[in-house]
Amino acid sequence: MSLTEQINTDIKNAMKAREKDKLAALRDVKSKLLLEATSGGDGEISEEQENKIVMKLYKQRMDTYKLYTEQGRQDLADDELFQAKIIEAYMPKMMSEEEIKEEVTKAINTLGATGPQDMGKVMGALTKVLAGKADGKIISSLVKDTLSKL
Repeated sequence: MSLTEQINTDIKNAMKAREKDKLAALRDVKSKLLLEATSGGDGEISEEQENKIVMKLYKQRMDTYKLYTEQGRQDLADDELFQAKIIEAYMPKMMSEEEIKEEVTKAINTLGATGPQDMGKVMGALTKVLAGKADGKIISSLVKDTLSKL
């Protein structure tokens, strides 16, 4: 079952259970997926694109949650956190830091990187391989640390 089909099924279940807050989060995900599918022309969306959209929506919710918390708007922050947790269930399984380190080491050896000046080259290769599987900030910090030790 594709992510879009899963979202549609969960929307129906949320409607039957009258879960208004959950329904709002699911409808947002569905609308972003539909928008992406129709903008491409063929009406289809790849699993990688689906994962990117879900991760982006989750990150937006968490950023907004932090902003509301900083400004003392706990009522709005709670709504954002609830929606983020709903969206998180549809995110792909993230790689552990150890798995990312292995990929970083492999990419550095393959590309023959010799120092920090090669960070762009290594990051370019890794972001394609690890798209949707690891957070870009973690990848970047690991690449930077590893390259600085060379």
